[in-house]
Amino acid sequence: MTGDVASVEALAAQAKGYPPLDLAETAGLLADVRQHGPGPAHQRLVEHNLEIAFEAARARANRGIDLGDLYQEATLAVTAALLEYASRSGRPDELETFIRRVAGTHLDERLEAAALEQESEEAFVRDAQLYETAEVALRRRFGRAVTPTEIAAILDWPPERVEVVGRMLSAARDNYDSDIARYLDDVEEPD
Repeated sequence: MTGDVASVEALAAQAKGYPPLDLAETAGLLADVRQHGPGPAHQRLVEHNLEIAFEAARARANRGIDLGDLYQEATLAVTAALLEYASRSGRPDELETFIRRVAGTHLDERLEAAALEQESEEAFVRDAQLYETAEVALRRRFGRAVTPTEIAAILDWPPERVEVVGRMLSAARDNYDSDIARYLDDVEEPD
């Protein structure tokens, strides 16, 4: 059994490890949470609603975030949803629907944020490649270091964009160079 399958099975087992509560017990636990806040009653409600978190995570698997991370996010959403629902004096028979909606919305927002972050990273890589290509081509043509204004002109970018991409690319190069230097320093010289 691969590690991924084993971890998914472990998450599923954890989620299914607590049977659903009946409405009377749910009502009592919600009242306790409403009165005392987070504590044993809240923890019990969270445990008995982990399956909702797992289902929400599994339904959104393979969309850019690891299932385990999605489950953790959904569990946090369930935890917060239960506190919110108890504070609103929600009915026990509508609790599951509320939790499903909150967990689903939270995961959808998290996935959207991750997708935007990925797009931003990909856009930076494309911009860095364009910047570097333009810089090398201009340096060869002019036989000297080029200015940001010259790079902006050839790329048809605003100067601010050239400045930002140039700084980020320079920082990435410095970091890369320092990583290589550390590696070379760690390599023992032959006798």
